[in-house]
Amino acid sequence: MRRLQALDPADAPGKSRELLSDIVDRHGGVGDMVATMAHSPALLQGYLDFSRAMKRVKIPRPLSEKISLAVQEWIGCAMCLSAHTEAAQAAGLSEADIVMARQGTSTDAREAALIALAVRVLAEPSSITDDDVAELRALGWSDRVMAEIVGLVSLNLLTGAFNLLIGLEPEETS
Repeated sequence: MRRLQALDPADAPGKSRELLSDIVDRHGGVGDMVATMAHSPALLQGYLDFSRAMKRVKIPRPLSEKISLAVQEWIGCAMCLSAHTEAAQAAGLSEADIVMARQGTSTDAREAALIALAVRVLAEPSSITDDDVAELRALGWSDRVMAEIVGLVSLNLLTGAFNLLIGLEPEETS
């Protein structure tokens, strides 16, 4: 059940109105989550800027989707899981890859270690040790990629938590 309603650009507060109108002009429409974020111009601006910035990460798209699936499984956002499952399929992941990602792992040991880090960043960041970072470096992961994991997890937490707060659920398919 929806708890907060999406705003039409004409009904949105000043800065949100501008941002939504720009999205509509460029893409023809705006999704429910973004239209609902428009209640807070600061949140909407921050989300849009952060989302654009995170598109420039060095993490390959299929792995990024595996990480998002693992994190969203932990958060419990059905809307985000649905969206990231579709994105994972579009990125070429198999059903087995998707199932394993939702379980927080991968058949590839390097990827599994990075996915595990992402889940720990979300669930228990204080447990991350020097040895954990050294292990990731030994597996060939750069400091940049490790830093970007925090951004990717944060973006997923933002969208997942927001969708759960507003009560946004995937549409039922028959």
